[in-house]
Amino acid sequence: MASEAGPRRWMLPSALLHGLDPDSGPDGRPPRRTARDWVVDSSCFLLAVLLFLATAAALLQHPDVPEGFAVADVVIGALSCGTVWLRRRWPVGLAVAMVAVSFVSSTAGGASLVALFTLAVHRPFRYVAWIGGVNLALIPLYYWVRPDHDLPYAGSVVFAVLLAVSVIGWGMFVRSKRLLMLSLRERARRAEAEARLRAEQAQRLAREAIAREMHDVLAHRLTLLSVHAGALEFRPDAPREEIVRAAGVIRESAHEALQDLREIIGVLRAGESEDTADERRQPTLAALDALVAESREAGMKVSLDHRVADPAAVPASVGRTAYRIAQEALTNARKHAPGAEVTLCLTGTPGDGLTLTIGNPPPTTEPTPVPGSGQGLIGLTERATLTGGRLEHGSTADGGFEIRAWLPWGNTGVTP
Repeated sequence: MASEAGPRRWMLPSALLHGLDPDSGPDGRPPRRTARDWVVDSSCFLLAVLLFLATAAALLQHPDVPEGFAVADVVIGALSCGTVWLRRRWPVGLAVAMVAVSFVSSTAGGASLVALFTLAVHRPFRYVAWIGGVNLALIPLYYWVRPDHDLPYAGSVVFAVLLAVSVIGWGMFVRSKRLLMLSLRERARRAEAEARLRAEQAQRLAREAIAREMHDVLAHRLTLLSVHAGALEFRPDAPREEIVRAAGVIRESAHEALQDLREIIGVLRAGESEDTADERRQPTLAALDALVAESREAGMKVSLDHRVADPAAVPASVGRTAYRIAQEALTNARKHAPGAEVTLCLTGTPGDGLTLTIGNPPPTTEPTPVPGSGQGLIGLTERATLTGGRLEHGSTADGGFEIRAWLPWGNTGVTP
């Protein structure tokens, strides 16, 4: 709070500073009095002293009051004025003590009023209700025992009650203002924390979206590049035709990966909405044939069983998800099962959903190590779940691998 209050820290009460920043004092204790506290405490002390002097002068000059009783009353009143400096540390204890002291000492009335005010400022209403109620209940008895010769009994009681109620009400008003300030500050802190969390979440989601798009767009082509570059490295004596074809695939894959990367960066710089960006940079189910053809040109054996009559009728989000699943499956098969024939089966109708199955037998040769994050299938599972579908994957009985996905198509919500 010291940094937040800045140069106006001295204008705030220490109790409010502690409420705004509980750690403002050493070891979490309330901070020391501010300049404002010293001014207020000095004013309260002077008020108690002025009331003490006025009451003491009248008491010592009163002909019906014994001198010894008057002196004792003045001594008690003087000591009560000194206890005003303890009002911040023990507001409840001081208020309870002053209720009893003010009943036997008329010169302690000023200190009693300060104690009631302090209690109303620093403690909840239940303390004020009990202690203030007892004090108000004793006022009629006090003036019955020690009547004021300048005012009638009823007038003295009414004046004292109104004075005490006014002091208590003033203290409760001050407390309510402080609580309002603390509440507003707490709401501001909560709003700042929520805004910070929303910003962090938005950044995290943006990073995840960028990572997912980079993986989906680039992993397929870079895997082609890595596999064919590895083949050239381990088979330098390959026929010239194969070397030329592999070099062409490497060049084409690198060129297309660079184009995809530029397109993604362009979308991010342009600040387009997610839906617009997805429509522009992501393929749909209609591009599945081109994906299979590209894989075949790269040397893969792919068997496609496409039973969807009208791919364009598939919702764009479902089609993109199906395309990404097929792309990731082909990429994984190329990395982990080189030379094996991949079977891709796509079926579905509106209302029944879209079913996609990709499988491959065990690899016939030792695969060339290709670096990967190991998060591709996890990301595809999340994609399928977000579209309302599901994805399963695992090894087959013959040692191969299979990916099975179902995606919703239509408004019936029927799950096969």
